[in-house]
Amino acid sequence: MAKPKLTPKQQKYQNKVKQAEPKPDYLRNALLAFFSGGLVCLIGQALIDFYTVTMRVPPKEAANPATATMILIGSLLTGFGVFDKLAKYAGAGLAVPVTGFANSVVSAALEFREEGLIYGVCAKMFTLAGAVITFGVMTAFVFGLIHAIFH
Repeated sequence: MAKPKLTPKQQKYQNKVKQAEPKPDYLRNALLAFFSGGLVCLIGQALIDFYTVTMRVPPKEAANPATATMILIGSLLTGFGVFDKLAKYAGAGLAVPVTGFANSVVSAALEFREEGLIYGVCAKMFTLAGAVITFGVMTAFVFGLIHAIFH
């Protein structure tokens, strides 16, 4: 869809807005995302190691409870209003991993809780996450099918 043609007055206003708009610090944002994402991965690996030692299971199997724990942590931090404050500074490093997925589900549920348990929380909690789950399951199915056929 093409952008509507701006009048000269509107174009002048847009130019003023661009001049007044603060420029993002790309290097700082990239470093914060890198280190916060690394910290999330470090915590996840520590959980895998913890579950490997305490449950005496191989690391591949210990990854499942570690992932569930990361989802729980992300959900709790969102519920207590801490996740958004952390994500404001950490950026994509905190929002992209599984913790960000948990945040998207819980945020939607909290936003619509006043509409009731069924029509609010349950119906709206997968507004964003539903698409991710659907495409994730479908992609896993297709790749699993391809793997089964050719191996």
